[in-house]
Amino acid sequence: MANQSKNKWRGIAIEVLLFIVVVAGIRLWQQRDMVSGAAPALQGVTLSGQPFTLPAHPDHPVLVHFWATWCPVCRAEQGSIADLAHDNHDVISIAMQSGTPQQVAQYIKENGITFPVINDPDSRVSTTWGVHAVPASFIIAPDGKISFVEVGYTTEIGIRLRLWWAGI
Repeated sequence: MANQSKNKWRGIAIEVLLFIVVVAGIRLWQQRDMVSGAAPALQGVTLSGQPFTLPAHPDHPVLVHFWATWCPVCRAEQGSIADLAHDNHDVISIAMQSGTPQQVAQYIKENGITFPVINDPDSRVSTTWGVHAVPASFIIAPDGKISFVEVGYTTEIGIRLRLWWAGI
């Protein structure tokens, strides 16, 4: 009887370990080309008409967030990004392969998005940053270097903690 229980727990441990290895492998594959080190140049005009340039050395950590209108995970994360932008965190978002400026502007209006958005219909910006999957978030520290990279859903508290950590 004790042997069966031991084998059961060994089996569960192997399944958990296998799950962790698969998830880690997927994350590594998704992040394979994403930039690290100094943040690439980023400039453009937001859909609200405001010019944006990522400073080489920002005063505070900056969240550079890639998303797409066709991405359901991105939609689930939009409230967190909006809350961060509303709380005076430096946030810039890039709408990757989401259509014309008019189509993305319509999506923004329909979904009540208030954070700044640069449209990236041909993935030029996304390619420069090595983004293949969305949502993808980069935290840029005041020294201009990328402190954190996340692909997939990230909680608001997770992003806030990363922004805080990058600023200390």
